[in-house]
Amino acid sequence: MQTAKVPETPKYPARPITMIVPFSAGSAMDITARMLEKDAVNKLGQPLVIVNKPGGTGTIGWNELVSSSADGYTVGMSGIDVILQPLYGATKYNYQTALEPVAQISPCPLVMVIKGDQPWKNVAELIDYAKSHPKELKFGHWGTGSISHVVGQHFAQTTEISLEQVPFRGGAEAVTALLGGHVQIAFLSPLSVKEHMKSGTVKVLAVTTEQRLTDPIFAQVPTFKEQGLDLVISDWFGVVAPKEMPVEIRNKLAKGFEAIITDPGFKKNMENAGLQVEYLNPQESGVKWLRDNKKLEQLVNETGILELIKAQKQ
Repeated sequence: MQTAKVPETPKYPARPITMIVPFSAGSAMDITARMLEKDAVNKLGQPLVIVNKPGGTGTIGWNELVSSSADGYTVGMSGIDVILQPLYGATKYNYQTALEPVAQISPCPLVMVIKGDQPWKNVAELIDYAKSHPKELKFGHWGTGSISHVVGQHFAQTTEISLEQVPFRGGAEAVTALLGGHVQIAFLSPLSVKEHMKSGTVKVLAVTTEQRLTDPIFAQVPTFKEQGLDLVISDWFGVVAPKEMPVEIRNKLAKGFEAIITDPGFKKNMENAGLQVEYLNPQESGVKWLRDNKKLEQLVNETGILELIKAQKQ
């Protein structure tokens, strides 16, 4: 009597892996995802299929990711908004408990930008002007409650100046408004203003990192810290997956993405695009999530942004 064969469990991954990007095509996050895509077959064993699901400051894409099967065939790109948006009570899920980090790819600092023909040479001169011209200056950001809004409001509060905040639907709109003189300051990603800085149409007065950026275009830009302001906070890009993935699949994904992100060719491609690489493994990423959550929770309360968002919902 023959023993019936037990069907073999398909080796993971046996088919392409979908990667949800919760922001639009052409955004810095999307560019990063497509860099990962280039080496996915070699390092993960299957291609990545990029699917853009923009809207709701990332929440539309992350909601879809949470509700997908935890079988390792759907992952997503993440940014600091995965922590920030639930603080406003506006999300369907608490992403910190519904998703888990697979890797951090890149730190994404913000820069404070002014139009190239403005007279201010540094942050101190801008602050002096703002104090002697209260409520005259406006700052642009890429959406109410976004990290660029938080940083701008934090800057105004720290320096005790009055700035009117103006939300836009993305970094590109904020740049256009700055160039058109509709706002005098903007808090944006370096990538969104790099070409304008090269041409001299904008000036960058400060960056939100501990150390200066390595990109030659921005290497001469001082940090806020160098200019006497305790303003150190950055966005970041990472890879996330639904929480309940089997441990062997999670480990394989983590090793595959580590191999892609730490490859010298990937780093070179990212730097050529104006982005940095700082790999963190799942555990290190989890620690960073907790640390950033604590800092952001304090900032959205102190700056009044949480109160503003609550008022807008009423």
